[in-house]
Amino acid sequence: MYVIESKTAAIGCMILSLCCLGSWPAILTLLERRGRLPQHTFLDFTAANLLAAVVIAFTLGEVGKSTFQTPDFTTQLSQDNWPSVLLAVAGGVLLSVGNLATQYALAFVGLPVTEVITASITVVIGTTLNYFLDDKINRAEVLFPGVGCFLIAVFLGAAVHSSNAADVKAKLESLPSEYKAGTQDFYSSIKKGEDNTEKEEPDLESHEKPVGKAKAGTAGFFVELENKRAIKVFGKSIMIGLFLTLFAGTCLSLFSPAFNLATNDQWSTLPRGVPKLVVYTAFFYFSIAGFLIALILNLIFLYRPMAGLARSSLKKYVNDSKGRSWAVFAGFLCGFGNGLQFMGGQAAGYAAADSVQALPLVSTFWGIILFGEYRRSSRRTYVLLVSMLLMFVAAVAILMASSGRRGHRK
Repeated sequence: MYVIESKTAAIGCMILSLCCLGSWPAILTLLERRGRLPQHTFLDFTAANLLAAVVIAFTLGEVGKSTFQTPDFTTQLSQDNWPSVLLAVAGGVLLSVGNLATQYALAFVGLPVTEVITASITVVIGTTLNYFLDDKINRAEVLFPGVGCFLIAVFLGAAVHSSNAADVKAKLESLPSEYKAGTQDFYSSIKKGEDNTEKEEPDLESHEKPVGKAKAGTAGFFVELENKRAIKVFGKSIMIGLFLTLFAGTCLSLFSPAFNLATNDQWSTLPRGVPKLVVYTAFFYFSIAGFLIALILNLIFLYRPMAGLARSSLKKYVNDSKGRSWAVFAGFLCGFGNGLQFMGGQAAGYAAADSVQALPLVSTFWGIILFGEYRRSSRRTYVLLVSMLLMFVAAVAILMASSGRRGHRK
């Protein structure tokens, strides 16, 4: 199998992982804002995610010479390694549930803030656990100041969301009273597609057609977006979005330590003489578990939808091909991104590999460019947003600097 041996190669994997993991949430947001049901999108997404793991396992997991300590992927499938397999399965379930909660949180909280808060929670909890699981191969005096920066970013992210929500509310209150959020007339009007706002230049809401002709960041923009999107958020408490975000972050903070345990057997659960799971075998079981739990939950959500979504069916899902290619592409990005993160973590320490949680830097870029988030917001919101991103950059740089090498304790 292919083994990452140098710190440089490990950091390269982390950078590629960052680009992949920071981009797929933007695609799911794009599809939801175009009106595609999240249940349909996530079913496509999770199938592609599994396919990415299969591709990695049968290519990188089979390349090179197999030894007793580093057997190839197919050899390990028949070995008595079920304790480690179960830990990989637990990690896959946690990641899948976390990603599912993230998909709904994106609608309520927005792309940049959702990614910053979930990533920060992941680093604060996950990195701390991985540091001790990896026998402290990362430098604590460098690692934990980075974790502290991520913790500060959590509070800044919550402040950004609160300030931006106040900005949006103020813009909507500038509309005539019959169009204000929270009234029956408002919801009736947006369902009919009515809008009294001035029609102006097209927006970058989608690559095909703009959501409407109102400029991004204006009251009319938010009304037109609400009319088209799948999840209706006007009139909903911001606490719903923050709860979903915190729940997603908690799930996502635990999947990497579970994977770490699966590949390094720190609890000595494997029978004597059985080699540890290699990254590719663990990732295969990890992804199968994630696929199965996502399949079950989303089939339930088709018939018993959440968040006021329209009821669907398996037949409607099969016939809904609009946006399917984008959902599949997002699944591949997530699958390959996770695989690269685990490859880098196995070489340089999973605590350092959590630096890929810099993905909000990528997702914030997409949020501003594609969706017009934070346009025409208040000065306070901009100051908080810039502070949050700067703190995030500092945290990631510090985490990268703490990278170690497995088998070489600092």
